Amino acid sequence: MHNLHIDYRGDALSYQGASLLAKGIARQNQMAEPTIVAWRKHDSPDMSPAAYEGSDPETWWEKYGEGNGGRLEISVGDEYCFIMMDTRGYETVDELPLRNLSDARGDHYLCYTPMIGRSTTLPNEESCTRLDGWLADQY
Repeated sequence: MHNLHIDYRGDALSYQGASLLAKGIARQNQMAEPTIVAWRKHDSPDMSPAAYEGSDPETWWEKYGEGNGGRLEISVGDEYCFIMMDTRGYETVDELPLRNLSDARGDHYLCYTPMIGRSTTLPNEESCTRLDGWLADQY
């Protein structure tokens, strides 16, 4: 993996500001469509993907990023570090026919849009599945 460092000395950066800097540097280093695979904010538990029980939070995010296509590691000042990959050449997916809705109790559902329609705001049994520990939010 190639490593780059952005020597940033300004005010504290937000994730958004640091990620924009990292993507800009990635473009300057021949990544046409840079995408963040993993990241970490130093001196903080903030990272993605989140560490799981038994993993080393110091290295998990980096191992995940490299193992899932990351080819460029960019550190921004002493605050953030990003693992980037170039998504040029990957196929894009048009709008998926799924959306999330919640019922009056606050339960979350994944719904099939062609059946439920775009104007409906409440889930129904025919076109929605309640999200639980086995299903994840999609949108």
